[in-house]
Amino acid sequence: MTYPITKRGAEMLKAELHKLKTVERPGVIQAIAEARAQGDLSENADYDAAKERQGFIEGRIAEIEGKLSAAQVIDPSTLDAGGRVVFGSTVDLSDEDSGNEMTYQIVGEDEADLKQGLVNISSPIARALIGKEEGDTAEVQTPGGTRRFEIVAVRYV
Repeated sequence: MTYPITKRGAEMLKAELHKLKTVERPGVIQAIAEARAQGDLSENADYDAAKERQGFIEGRIAEIEGKLSAAQVIDPSTLDAGGRVVFGSTVDLSDEDSGNEMTYQIVGEDEADLKQGLVNISSPIARALIGKEEGDTAEVQTPGGTRRFEIVAVRYV
């Protein structure tokens, strides 16, 4: 199974992986060594905390390596989707009820950050937008009911 991710998202994961391997992992190994030097490990909270942190770091390294190995890296600026909303697209929307305008880019799970206008490909709004074109209306089911958005523009940046 491939895992869609933007070029920026892949770079973010690679940077996190590098930090985990070059800073976090050596740091926790040092912390474990220091805790061991204190003697009795059965009642050593520092040792337990360091071992727990090591487990988290190793798990995250494995998770990122797995995602990057299955990643289908997409550079939105090279897309030619004929004006349709696809993964990586930046979409300008207008809320038909309030008239509020918003801009979202459809990205992978690890990149999503609503405050920055980055929505997860599997989110309800992204699913409602995929395949639509400029001028179309997308209906999104929200906890407050159905909201309708007009697609003002579709960009690949």
